[in-house]
Amino acid sequence: MKHRPSKLDQLDIALFREDVGDIEQIPQEKIIPATKRPQPIPRFRKQRLDQEFNDVFSEDYEAKAVGSEESLAFKRSGIQERLFSRLRSGRMHIEAELDLHGMTIPLAHEALAKFIHDCKHYEIRCTRIIHGKGWGSKHHKPVLKTKLNSWLQQTDDVLAFCSAPIEDGGTGAVYVLLRRPAK
Repeated sequence: MKHRPSKLDQLDIALFREDVGDIEQIPQEKIIPATKRPQPIPRFRKQRLDQEFNDVFSEDYEAKAVGSEESLAFKRSGIQERLFSRLRSGRMHIEAELDLHGMTIPLAHEALAKFIHDCKHYEIRCTRIIHGKGWGSKHHKPVLKTKLNSWLQQTDDVLAFCSAPIEDGGTGAVYVLLRRPAK
Protein backbone atom coordinates (compact mmCIF):
# COMPACT_ATOMS: atom_id res chain seq x y z
CA MET A 1 0.00 0.00 0.00
CA LYS A 2 1.41 3.34 -1.05
CA HIS A 3 1.44 6.23 1.41
CA ARG A 4 -0.13 9.37 0.05
CA PRO A 5 1.46 12.67 1.23
CA SER A 6 -0.74 14.84 3.43
CA LYS A 7 -2.00 18.27 2.32
CA LEU A 8 0.81 19.98 4.34
CA ASP A 9 3.49 17.76 2.73
CA GLN A 10 2.11 18.55 -0.72
CA LEU A 11 2.31 22.30 0.01
CA ASP A 12 5.92 21.92 1.17
CA ILE A 13 6.80 20.00 -1.97
CA ALA A 14 5.13 22.63 -4.16
CA LEU A 15 7.00 25.47 -2.39
CA PHE A 16 10.30 23.62 -2.73
CA ARG A 17 9.78 23.05 -6.46
CA GLU A 18 8.79 26.67 -6.95
CA ASP A 19 11.96 27.93 -5.21
CA VAL A 20 14.29 25.51 -6.95
CA GLY A 21 12.80 25.91 -10.39
CA ASP A 22 13.57 23.66 -13.31
CA ILE A 23 16.34 21.16 -12.73
CA GLU A 24 18.24 18.99 -15.10
CA GLN A 25 19.94 15.78 -14.18
CA ILE A 26 23.72 15.73 -14.61
CA PRO A 27 25.01 12.45 -16.00
CA GLN A 28 27.50 10.69 -13.69
CA GLU A 29 30.99 10.51 -15.11
CA LYS A 30 33.46 7.95 -13.92
CA ILE A 31 36.40 9.35 -11.95
CA ILE A 32 39.72 8.03 -13.20
CA PRO A 33 42.35 7.59 -10.49
CA ALA A 34 45.56 9.55 -11.00
CA THR A 35 47.84 6.68 -9.99
CA LYS A 36 48.82 3.80 -12.23
CA ARG A 37 47.64 0.35 -11.31
CA PRO A 38 50.50 -2.08 -10.75
CA GLN A 39 50.79 -4.80 -13.34
CA PRO A 40 49.96 -8.30 -12.08
CA ILE A 41 52.98 -10.45 -11.30
CA PRO A 42 52.75 -14.05 -12.50
CA ARG A 43 53.10 -16.66 -9.75
CA PHE A 44 56.42 -18.14 -10.94
CA ARG A 45 57.91 -14.70 -11.46
CA LYS A 46 56.93 -13.82 -7.86
CA GLN A 47 58.76 -16.92 -6.59
CA ARG A 48 61.83 -15.92 -8.60
CA LEU A 49 61.63 -12.34 -7.21
CA ASP A 50 61.38 -13.66 -3.65
CA GLN A 51 64.57 -15.64 -4.25
CA GLU A 52 66.25 -12.53 -5.72
CA PHE A 53 65.30 -10.52 -2.62
CA ASN A 54 67.27 -12.94 -0.49
CA ASP A 55 70.28 -12.68 -2.82
CA VAL A 56 70.29 -8.87 -3.29
CA PHE A 57 72.80 -7.90 -0.64
CA SER A 58 75.94 -9.83 0.08
CA GLU A 59 76.92 -10.40 3.67
CA ASP A 60 80.51 -11.00 2.52
CA TYR A 61 81.02 -7.32 1.86
CA GLU A 62 81.22 -5.56 5.21
CA ALA A 63 81.70 -1.82 5.37
CA LYS A 64 83.52 -0.31 8.32
CA ALA A 65 81.49 0.13 11.50
CA VAL A 66 79.68 3.45 11.71
CA GLY A 67 79.18 5.50 14.88
CA SER A 68 75.75 6.55 16.17
CA GLU A 69 76.32 10.25 15.52
CA GLU A 70 78.41 9.77 12.37
CA SER A 71 76.90 11.08 9.13
CA LEU A 72 76.63 8.81 6.11
CA ALA A 73 77.38 10.06 2.60
CA PHE A 74 77.85 8.10 -0.61
CA LYS A 75 77.52 8.95 -4.28
CA ARG A 76 78.40 7.08 -7.41
CA SER A 77 80.71 8.65 -9.95
CA GLY A 78 78.82 10.81 -12.43
CA ILE A 79 76.36 12.22 -9.88
CA GLN A 80 76.42 16.00 -10.08
CA GLU A 81 77.53 17.80 -6.95
CA ARG A 82 74.53 20.16 -7.20
CA LEU A 83 72.09 17.21 -7.18
CA PHE A 84 73.91 15.62 -4.25
CA SER A 85 73.86 18.96 -2.39
CA ARG A 86 70.06 19.18 -2.90
CA LEU A 87 69.71 15.65 -1.52
CA ARG A 88 71.91 16.43 1.50
CA SER A 89 70.02 19.61 2.37
CA GLY A 90 66.60 17.93 2.11
CA ARG A 91 65.43 20.03 -0.84
CA MET A 92 64.31 17.02 -2.88
CA HIS A 93 60.75 15.73 -2.69
CA ILE A 94 60.58 12.52 -0.63
CA GLU A 95 58.20 10.14 -2.42
CA ALA A 96 58.41 7.10 -0.12
CA GLU A 97 59.66 6.15 3.32
CA LEU A 98 60.80 2.93 5.01
CA ASP A 99 61.17 2.59 8.77
CA LEU A 100 63.67 -0.14 9.75
CA HIS A 101 63.92 1.21 13.28
CA GLY A 102 63.92 -1.69 15.77
CA MET A 103 63.99 -4.49 13.16
CA THR A 104 66.34 -7.44 13.26
CA ILE A 105 68.95 -7.72 10.50
CA PRO A 106 67.10 -10.45 8.51
CA LEU A 107 63.80 -8.52 8.66
CA ALA A 108 65.50 -5.26 7.70
CA HIS A 109 67.34 -7.02 4.85
CA GLU A 110 64.11 -8.36 3.37
CA ALA A 111 62.17 -5.11 3.94
CA LEU A 112 64.88 -3.04 2.22
CA ALA A 113 65.08 -5.35 -0.80
CA LYS A 114 61.30 -5.29 -1.28
CA PHE A 115 61.19 -1.52 -0.72
CA ILE A 116 63.81 -0.84 -3.41
CA HIS A 117 62.04 -3.23 -5.79
CA ASP A 118 58.70 -1.46 -5.18
CA CYS A 119 60.32 1.95 -5.66
CA LYS A 120 61.68 0.81 -9.04
CA HIS A 121 58.27 -0.57 -10.02
CA TYR A 122 56.45 2.67 -9.12
CA GLU A 123 59.23 4.87 -10.56
CA ILE A 124 60.03 6.51 -7.21
CA ARG A 125 63.22 8.55 -7.30
CA CYS A 126 63.87 9.91 -3.79
CA THR A 127 63.18 8.12 -0.51
CA ARG A 128 63.93 8.31 3.20
CA ILE A 129 64.97 5.26 5.18
CA ILE A 130 64.89 5.45 8.97
CA HIS A 131 67.42 3.13 10.62
CA GLY A 132 67.79 4.63 14.09
CA LYS A 133 70.97 5.46 15.96
CA GLY A 134 71.45 2.10 17.64
CA TRP A 135 71.02 3.24 21.25
CA GLY A 136 68.63 0.33 21.92
CA SER A 137 70.88 -2.35 20.46
CA LYS A 138 73.32 -4.59 22.27
CA HIS A 139 76.47 -2.63 23.21
CA HIS A 140 74.67 0.56 22.05
CA LYS A 141 76.23 0.28 18.58
CA PRO A 142 74.31 1.14 15.39
CA VAL A 143 74.09 -2.32 13.79
CA LEU A 144 71.36 -1.47 11.26
CA LYS A 145 73.05 1.78 10.29
CA THR A 146 76.28 -0.07 9.48
CA LYS A 147 74.44 -2.79 7.54
CA LEU A 148 72.32 -0.24 5.64
CA ASN A 149 75.48 1.67 4.68
CA SER A 150 76.90 -1.56 3.25
CA TRP A 151 73.69 -2.73 1.54
CA LEU A 152 72.96 0.58 -0.17
CA GLN A 153 76.48 0.82 -1.60
CA GLN A 154 76.09 -2.67 -3.14
CA THR A 155 72.87 -1.84 -5.00
CA ASP A 156 73.28 -0.46 -8.52
CA ASP A 157 69.82 1.14 -8.29
CA VAL A 158 71.10 3.47 -5.53
CA LEU A 159 72.88 6.46 -7.04
CA ALA A 160 73.52 8.32 -3.78
CA PHE A 161 72.54 8.46 -0.13
CA CYS A 162 73.31 10.68 2.82
CA SER A 163 72.22 11.30 6.39
CA ALA A 164 69.08 13.41 6.68
CA PRO A 165 68.94 16.87 8.28
CA ILE A 166 68.04 17.01 11.99
CA GLU A 167 64.34 17.75 11.32
CA ASP A 168 64.02 14.55 9.24
CA GLY A 169 65.86 12.18 11.56
CA GLY A 170 69.46 13.42 11.49
CA THR A 171 72.02 10.64 11.73
CA GLY A 172 69.19 8.15 12.40
CA ALA A 173 67.85 8.36 8.83
CA VAL A 174 69.15 8.58 5.27
CA TYR A 175 67.88 10.13 2.07
CA VAL A 176 68.33 7.79 -0.88
CA LEU A 177 68.44 8.82 -4.55
CA LEU A 178 67.44 5.97 -6.86
CA ARG A 179 68.27 5.44 -10.52
CA ARG A 180 65.64 6.50 -13.05
CA PRO A 181 63.99 3.49 -14.68
CA ALA A 182 65.26 2.62 -18.16
CA LYS A 183 62.80 3.54 -20.88
